Amino acid sequence: MAATLIQNIRLLVNTRSTEKPLRGKEMQELPCIPDAYMIIEDGIIAATGSMNELPYREGHFSTVTDASGQLLLPAWCDSHTHLVFPASREEEFIDKIKGLSYAEIAAKGGGILNSAAKLQAMSESDLLNESRKRLDEISRMGTGVVEIKSGYGLTTEGEIRMLRVIKKLKEESPVAIKASFLGAHTYPPAYKENHEGYIRLLTEEMLPLIAGEKLADYIDVFCEEGFFSPEETEKICLAGMAVGLKPRIHANQLHASGGVQTGVKLGAISVDHLESMDEEAVRSLAGSDTIGTLLPTAAFFLRMPYQPARQLIDAGCAIALATDYNPGSSPSGNMNLVAAMSCIQMRMLPEEVINAATLNGAFALELQKDYGSLVAGKKASFILTKQVPGLAYLFYAFGQSHIDKVMLNGEWL
Repeated sequence: MAATLIQNIRLLVNTRSTEKPLRGKEMQELPCIPDAYMIIEDGIIAATGSMNELPYREGHFSTVTDASGQLLLPAWCDSHTHLVFPASREEEFIDKIKGLSYAEIAAKGGGILNSAAKLQAMSESDLLNESRKRLDEISRMGTGVVEIKSGYGLTTEGEIRMLRVIKKLKEESPVAIKASFLGAHTYPPAYKENHEGYIRLLTEEMLPLIAGEKLADYIDVFCEEGFFSPEETEKICLAGMAVGLKPRIHANQLHASGGVQTGVKLGAISVDHLESMDEEAVRSLAGSDTIGTLLPTAAFFLRMPYQPARQLIDAGCAIALATDYNPGSSPSGNMNLVAAMSCIQMRMLPEEVINAATLNGAFALELQKDYGSLVAGKKASFILTKQVPGLAYLFYAFGQSHIDKVMLNGEWL
């Protein structure tokens, strides 16, 4: 059988299998193989090891790539995005510069409601085309696994349209995609004073349609003051769980909202954001199997305090990193920037960052059997860097692209 060989890899990064997400001091451990090879067959990693143990010579392979001086690391696993959206919102960027807060922009019809209005005026085909461009862009920056949420529809038709676009992207892209139903992103104006009415629309009309078409893997809720309370969050998540969707929650972004404890209580796969953590929330997360997903570019863009990554890791929480790619609070899908920012602003070690952005990110999407590390049997989805001085340089020299090539499922992009 013809196979692909990548040889003379300076460092093959994250060569481990694990049954559980990494937490605490485990996140500092990053198994690597220096002077390594990788053999790929049918899009799957067939073997890895040291060059002096390479079992075959070059004539055995259909393609040989020399990676002298280069690092090979797993493709990024971006476990929290809103990549399907109708248009950018740079006018709100100016509002932010002038001093308006996230809440003030939302109160005057900006924010999520702005995107919802634009989505209503956009066809499904145009939404697909715009989203396809963004997906292609992030894949070339090394993202091989991504979660995409709905949440800019806020009507049955709009939410279904978004989820159908995500389903089409799943079918056509080499990027592995998971879909989350985030109808509970905010209350649309017609339901501002009728929360029960909107929750009934979500649970009695939208969820049956979504389950019937198998449009989502997860149910998500923005649990936050002025949005959905912990009690409302629990009610919506339980309705999603009843039709087979697993919960993941926007928690503790603007306030210590109780979202973390609600997520832990529900057995959520992840609770995401975590800018505003108190001791109770940290203890709750540390004592659970729920992953805490940190989104530093959202904190950066909103000029908020960064997530307390060191406190969370030292407390024994399982941590992932993601972009929160969206038009309002994190208009970037660049996981390389997230990784650098996590080192620079959240004092995470390079080894912790790679584990959080690859293996733990894969766990946060339940795709750890195929992605997140470079071992035989997993998908051949990885980043081949340019020649760099070492691992830390990838995040130290944050303004440069260090990517030479990206392979997804055994094919170079």
